[in-house]
Amino acid sequence: MAKVNEAAAMEIDDPNSNISDQISPKFSINVLQLLKSAQMQHGLRHGDYTRYRRYCTARLRRLYKSLKFTHGRGKYTRKAISESTVTEVRFLHVVLYMAERAWSHAMEKRQLPDGPNARQRIYLIGRLRKAVKWADLFSHLCSVKGDSRTSLEAEAYASYMKGNLLFEQDRNWDTALRNFKSARSVYEELGKYGDVENQVLCRERVEELEPSIRYCLHKIGGSNLQASELLQIGEMEGPASDLFKSKLEAAMAEARSQQAASLTEFHWLGNRFPITNAKTRVAILKAQELEKDLHGPLADSLSAEKRLVTFDKVFTAYHEARSCIRSDLASEGSAENVKDDLNGLDKAVSAVLGQRTIERNQLLVSIAKSKLTRRRDDKNEKVTKPEELVRLYDLLLQNTADLSDLVSSGRDRKPEEVTFAEECELKSLAFRAERCFYLARSYSLAGKRSEAYALYCRARSLAENALWKFQAHSKTDQLSIFNRVRLPHYFW
Repeated sequence: MAKVNEAAAMEIDDPNSNISDQISPKFSINVLQLLKSAQMQHGLRHGDYTRYRRYCTARLRRLYKSLKFTHGRGKYTRKAISESTVTEVRFLHVVLYMAERAWSHAMEKRQLPDGPNARQRIYLIGRLRKAVKWADLFSHLCSVKGDSRTSLEAEAYASYMKGNLLFEQDRNWDTALRNFKSARSVYEELGKYGDVENQVLCRERVEELEPSIRYCLHKIGGSNLQASELLQIGEMEGPASDLFKSKLEAAMAEARSQQAASLTEFHWLGNRFPITNAKTRVAILKAQELEKDLHGPLADSLSAEKRLVTFDKVFTAYHEARSCIRSDLASEGSAENVKDDLNGLDKAVSAVLGQRTIERNQLLVSIAKSKLTRRRDDKNEKVTKPEELVRLYDLLLQNTADLSDLVSSGRDRKPEEVTFAEECELKSLAFRAERCFYLARSYSLAGKRSEAYALYCRARSLAENALWKFQAHSKTDQLSIFNRVRLPHYFW
């Protein structure tokens, strides 16, 4: 009898006994909120995947140290994380950040300036496979150790990573589509519950997944998307759409290279300059495609911010073209006719670049004018001061002078070039009048009334001179100029 009681007591004291086993508590992680916060605070707000990868590495180091889960001193001894290992929520964080580190490393390789080469692409896909492996482990551990919401979010995260891998591999589009749709359906459901911040994050993730889903449908053949529609989808922001953007950019670059074969000449003010370098053709074609967004029928529907971004892309493309032209000039021998063509092409591209610079600065002027009389609102937006407009008009005057000098630099000028130089002079007069007006306004706000009065009189004189010269031109020339620059009503 004593032995039975002793055995029972030993069974009760045994930590492995079924009687004393407590039901382990379920861990809870708001996965999307945790990742979004880390990504936005550590580089991905600006698309800096290198910084985010380094953060993940530092975070893992801190987690290992705090959990006393280090991998040995000196010789590396790997420690696996299994269900029995997960005794607190930080072990789940380790697995999650391992997946994030592998994914961010892959995205870092994807964003190389000239794109990943063959070896780098193999490494990139290997990192994505590693991210899928850790995401699957995270999903499995959360299904056992996490609550229902955590398990559901982990499952959506794993599906998203699998979709990314297949998307990058350019195969199994139906499986990739199934994974992206699975992740989207989870986030759609989670977006209906919880606090407001979590609902907003879930809806944002659904919107970020939409481009990848539509592209998969396009590749399968279940969607008749045109190239312009794909470009519009590619304008969406967020880390989840970055892989889609890189894939789309690669496809557009390939299509642009094929189309550039037909671009043999560059037309400018009645001149035709041959384009022999394939890279120059591609760069000019890219710039011309972007210019259609600025001057096409849908240009008015674009916001000022999007137009500024498009202008920056146009500048990059034209600068790339000029770099190729100047490389050709340096490599050419003593062939004078080839050098003349290249110099003419460089002048033409520089002139178009100058025109777009003036248009961009005029857009900045219109943005500044819209904020000139506005009071600070709830968003605490900066109010424009007259001095800022004076600086912008200084830039416009410099741009116009540079463009006029460039066009007037040739010996035998065509009538189109003479007309263009006259238009530059008229623009300069209008810009001088507006600059003088805002300078007068600045003096008036500073309480210097006499100086302001003299400047207002000068502004009116300049405006009258500009108007007289506008009217001296032919009707067609006058209309073309007024379409580009209009004197404001406050002069009359």
